Amino acid sequence: MTGIKTLGQFIIEKQADFSYAKGELSRLLRDIGIAAKIVNREVNKAGLVDILGEAGTINIQGEGQQKLDVFANTQFISALTSGGECCIVATEEEDDFVPIDSPVSKNAKYIVCIDPLDGSSNIDVNVAVGTIFSIYRRKSTEGMATLSDVLQKGTQQVAAGYVIYGSSTMLVYTTGKGVNGFTLDPSIGEFCLSHPNLKIPESGNIYSINEGNYVHFPEGVKKYIKYAQVEDKATNRPYTSRYIGSMVGDIHRNLIKGGIYIYPTTSSSPNGKLRLLYECNPMAFIVEQAGGVASDGFNRILEIEPTELHQRTSIFIGSSNMVKVAEDLMTEFSSEKNNAPKVNGTSVNDQLGQLH
Repeated sequence: MTGIKTLGQFIIEKQADFSYAKGELSRLLRDIGIAAKIVNREVNKAGLVDILGEAGTINIQGEGQQKLDVFANTQFISALTSGGECCIVATEEEDDFVPIDSPVSKNAKYIVCIDPLDGSSNIDVNVAVGTIFSIYRRKSTEGMATLSDVLQKGTQQVAAGYVIYGSSTMLVYTTGKGVNGFTLDPSIGEFCLSHPNLKIPESGNIYSINEGNYVHFPEGVKKYIKYAQVEDKATNRPYTSRYIGSMVGDIHRNLIKGGIYIYPTTSSSPNGKLRLLYECNPMAFIVEQAGGVASDGFNRILEIEPTELHQRTSIFIGSSNMVKVAEDLMTEFSSEKNNAPKVNGTSVNDQLGQLH
């Protein structure tokens, strides 16, 4: 019988992967893990205490904040402040970035971008929610860190991860050397390695998209949905539609089983809906490290140059073969290019046949 390996033990073992680090990144990941345990405790007892429902406040996105949103945001900022390894926290729940200026953080080298509680509206109906985080090294060398330290491409991430609070609680993260998953063992209060070296299948049979917005989607997305519904045994179609409404939940399932998650632009959200820095970049880093692909339909997510803190983007993410077909259809039907791209030597347009 093999022994249990905790998150803390695993992080320490992998510390040698970073020649520039002297334990700071390990401690930062530990701080995030501790805050996640506290949030998990409150999520699990939400129905027993006065922490369900709306907080009566609106965040910078114009979205009503849930009580658990506010609680989770406070816990992560507190943990990162007291840990001393973080100089700025950028969070979905704050209008501006939060600079950390305390005696223990005066030499802090890391930036954390975080969605403290993704899908929090699902809490009231007992559906899985999660936390998404992204870690960058500070670029500036003097004075207080600034917004320019936060606005870095996804390719500059040194670590990213998510926590899913579901039937079991899992923390999944990458430091650019593969993806590993840890399940919280409540009997010992530790995240334990349960999914080493996660790899997303090249193809799957699940597509995840809010089809209620179908009429507002770009033509390329509409064509992909039709493609997913057409029977073709060679490509394991028709696909199954599965949409939780929690980015963490949908992508976690597809990471394990294979699939594609799409949150496109719409007529009401022409720049996309999801946030680049603390939702799309970290998820793209994780999925790419697991062998998948993440794009905005045309360009790699991790190559997008951020220009503002709460920048939005569309995202097509998941199994490489499935994302490739979606990108081809976007190129063919939702851009000025109309060069009938090929999949296995055949135009996607031809494969759709009677649907045109």
